[in-house]
Amino acid sequence: AFSKMRKESPATFTAPALSAAAAKLSMVPSPAEDGKVMGQGPFPASYFLAGALSGGICCGLTHGALTPVDVVKTRMQLDPAKYNQGFIGGFKQISEAEGAGALLTGLMPTAQGYFIQGWFKFGGVEFFKINITKQIGDEAAWNNRNNIYLASSAMAEFIADIFLCPYEACRIRLVSNPDYAPGMAACASKLMSEYGFIGAFYSGFIPILFKQIPYTMAKFAVQGATAEQIYTSLGTDSSSMSKGGN
Repeated sequence: AFSKMRKESPATFTAPALSAAAAKLSMVPSPAEDGKVMGQGPFPASYFLAGALSGGICCGLTHGALTPVDVVKTRMQLDPAKYNQGFIGGFKQISEAEGAGALLTGLMPTAQGYFIQGWFKFGGVEFFKINITKQIGDEAAWNNRNNIYLASSAMAEFIADIFLCPYEACRIRLVSNPDYAPGMAACASKLMSEYGFIGAFYSGFIPILFKQIPYTMAKFAVQGATAEQIYTSLGTDSSSMSKGGN
């Protein structure tokens, strides 16, 4: 069963709600009738938009803030013979040779790309998780909650990566060759003219899927299991927590 959910936070399966929910199961209207999951909801578009926006902001900010780390990492991967002084040494090499501003190369495609990726990932996980539960029923959803976490996150990440991949293509090209184009739009246009749409933006799509999907599946499965353990140890569920507690 779904835990009792706050509209302010994403839905989470929790054990404490199970016994009470199971006792009421026969009295809970079918999701097809009222759009609810274990008596909670219905979940309007604003619920999914809030999750998507939160995910977009968080992913965009965190990935954008780590742009200097990405720049050094990418340079070390592309030219290990030149950038062979370790991570801190790589920072110094780039700053001394190109100026500190070079450490922010690719900031725009990184922030924009991961905002969009976070939007579809977090919004998508909530969408798939709730709708799968509506389709199979509360009891079956509880018994298969880990599989629902894994399936929802995999589907959401696949969709998110379709939008992320073009931004990653621009980011990597700008970081590897800062003189390639003066900015993201110019980089995208030049890549398109040289390689065509698929070659320019999706030649690395499969590697991104193999990188992102397992990571996202693990992230949401661990998040769900951790939340379940926390609520169990507190002897409560998410609906009884304040905004600060959630």
